[in-house]
Amino acid sequence: MTVDDVLYPPLEPYRSGRLAVDAVHTLYWEACGNPAGIPVIFLHGGPGAGISPKSRRFFNPAHYHIILFDQRGSGQSTPLGETEANTTPLLIEDIERLRALMGIEQWLVFGGSWGSTLSLAYAQAHPERCLGLVLRGIWLVSDEEIDWWLYGLRQFFPREWEAFAGHVNPEERQDLLGAYRRRMASPDRAVAVAAAQAWSRYEGSCLELIPQASTVDAFGSEAVALGVGRLEAHYFAHKAFLRPQQLLEDVPRIAHLPGFIVHGRYDVICPVRYAHALHDAWPGSVLQVVPDAGHSSYEVGIAKRLVAACDAYAASGNFSAMR
Repeated sequence: MTVDDVLYPPLEPYRSGRLAVDAVHTLYWEACGNPAGIPVIFLHGGPGAGISPKSRRFFNPAHYHIILFDQRGSGQSTPLGETEANTTPLLIEDIERLRALMGIEQWLVFGGSWGSTLSLAYAQAHPERCLGLVLRGIWLVSDEEIDWWLYGLRQFFPREWEAFAGHVNPEERQDLLGAYRRRMASPDRAVAVAAAQAWSRYEGSCLELIPQASTVDAFGSEAVALGVGRLEAHYFAHKAFLRPQQLLEDVPRIAHLPGFIVHGRYDVICPVRYAHALHDAWPGSVLQVVPDAGHSSYEVGIAKRLVAACDAYAASGNFSAMR
């Protein structure tokens, strides 16, 4: 079985456009599926990774009105990799602008990795606008999670980490985040792009239980790397513009909403203990740990459960069938 066997068939947007949200940023958005169906907003990872045609395929297009967009500095939104006026509160405002543009009262919120972070932050800010949450690869923005990404991954991917750390001078390796931020902000485009590609390739190399060269190559492309590298480093440095423990402390604001969480047992990008921490804080949620998966939403076991969760919600308005 491949991920294409699990996802719904490819589909094209019936509508797309661009939304200027301030003097700096213009967002790309698209709508797919059934305009009379259950509204769902897809929040991509990264930050900076952007959406892809596969992002549309977790949802039955007969049952769902699927809204997707590239967050500030990501994908087809402009300017690519821009960190100015790029914060979590502003992204939450963007989601609300898009909801109003679409004339949607409430929607299901679907997000993985950084998208899970943003989904939780948005839902906790606007619980009245949410039908429920489908989350994958939980990232709660603790200091230990950031330090793990920068340094701990070498325990599982030593050569990949050596390539990542080796991109900067030896004396800078005690502060990889600072070293990379300086390079990616360089006025010399060649220096900035090379650093972004080294950062992004490092992540792409560690995403899957069985690493795929095609994933590494995609993350190493300039179009992806400039968004992923610059914005991940920016959000790491600012702790995602959230107060410490905010996403766990504010779970009571969404405790009444149906929630589904899926996480790969061998996810080294976002270790599984944080999915358990979220589930423990949110007892009404459903947690499924996939025994043979890493971080990527396109690993078969994770994709299968995401599709099943969306199908279950379409059938019953909750995730009780997933328990």
